[in-house]
Amino acid sequence: MQMKGSIRQRWGKLTGDDLEIVAGSKDKLVDRIQGRYGMAKEDAEAQFDDWCRTVRIPESRSQRAGTT
Repeated sequence: MQMKGSIRQRWGKLTGDDLEIVAGSKDKLVDRIQGRYGMAKEDAEAQFDDWCRTVRIPESRSQRAGTT
């Protein structure tokens, strides 16, 4: 999946197991980023939000989510 690859590219310390545990949950992903990189939760959330602004969600996924 492209999203997992993009996440792994941005946060290389995250493992495949981490991404399986996260399973699409923002809060779980932020917790994993925080833990792997030893940063404050606010910093992990800021990094995640910055990443979200730069990543491109495939059209088929955004339509399923009800966005345009």
